[in-house]
Amino acid sequence: MPAVSSSAMTYVEYRDHSEELDIVFTSGRLYTYYGVPRDVYEGLLRSSSKGQFYNEHIRDIFTDQP
Repeated sequence: MPAVSSSAMTYVEYRDHSEELDIVFTSGRLYTYYGVPRDVYEGLLRSSSKGQFYNEHIRDIFTDQP
């Protein structure tokens, strides 16, 4: 799982075949988001503020329940 430089999260991982995005937050909690397009994952990696990107483009948009 790739480490990221962020005050909100420590690791992210994406699985193309299932469109699943795993995010490990600094609290240590792991969340898996389902149905996430690859371009959203790539946007997260490119973002200068990963927490802000998460809040605007992932949180409350993609489900963390299968």
